[in-house]
Amino acid sequence: KSFMVLLVLLGSGLVVDGGLSEIHSLHYIYTALSRPVNRPGIHEFTAMGMLDDHMIDYFDSDKQVKVPKQTWMKTELEENYWEKGTQSRKSKQQWFKVNIKILKDRFRQNDSDIHVLQWVHGCNIDTSGNETEFLHGIDMYSYDGESFLTFDEANENWVAPNDAALQTKRKWDDLQVLKEYTKVYLKKECVTWLERFLKYQKENTAPVKPAVYALSREANVQANIVLTCMATGFSSINTIVQIKRDGLVLTKDDGDVRPNGDGTYQKRDQVEIPKSDKSKYTCEVIHESSGLHEIRVWDTDEGNTAVVVGAVVGVVVVVVLVIGIGLYMAVKK
Repeated sequence: KSFMVLLVLLGSGLVVDGGLSEIHSLHYIYTALSRPVNRPGIHEFTAMGMLDDHMIDYFDSDKQVKVPKQTWMKTELEENYWEKGTQSRKSKQQWFKVNIKILKDRFRQNDSDIHVLQWVHGCNIDTSGNETEFLHGIDMYSYDGESFLTFDEANENWVAPNDAALQTKRKWDDLQVLKEYTKVYLKKECVTWLERFLKYQKENTAPVKPAVYALSREANVQANIVLTCMATGFSSINTIVQIKRDGLVLTKDDGDVRPNGDGTYQKRDQVEIPKSDKSKYTCEVIHESSGLHEIRVWDTDEGNTAVVVGAVVGVVVVVVLVIGIGLYMAVKK
């Protein structure tokens, strides 16, 4: 159970607002296990920095060194940054070791099962205006996949969702220095680093024009088809993707921007229409940073696109099934 909780938590993605806002995030995720396990890729302690849901640095208990996971991180940050980061991660590793033992004793647990303590903290900002706008911070702890403690920014105290966390809450609420540090880190220090990382990333990444697809497939209702307008492979999330009918926008540009996993993003708009509809439907994508403004037109008389999309989706489903089976077998062994 603990393995599955760990995999789900580390695999969860952050969905970015897909409007004209430029919403960015910087999060650090720390994960500690109650004891070592002999499983490839699963370490007793891991820590990683995530910029807009993409890993920028990494540390684990086996290699014991903080390393860059993006080329621009290695280029822009001096060796002293990585040395200090390594020492900081080692200190946090010891903190987790002590506190996971405290929690095991509090819950009267032994080493027959693997227990997981996680800490996630960071901040979200909007850079679409003339000045950076702080949106919110996050500082939360979870134990065995359940929320344990969360910092309430507005009231500047810790929130305990269950009785087991009340003892820690009371202790931390009495530490004014801790509350003040947490507030300042989330609203100022984290934002400073986030802006700095975005600057480094922008200076070292050339604007890439997204690939545009106007797709169609059969709908659940036999008399209808589903049109999908999709852009993928872009690095700037400020992208408009919309479907028009005879020149008029059908839906608001509020689709989610989702990470591809390679440092780029994708976004799509979708509408279901009757097959009998002979209106002119167009897929429009505007990507300001690369100067792209592309329009694709659907031919609603042709059914070939639906066949192609069906084949692509079929391949994706097979890949997902293979990955899922692999993870299941790894845990069961």
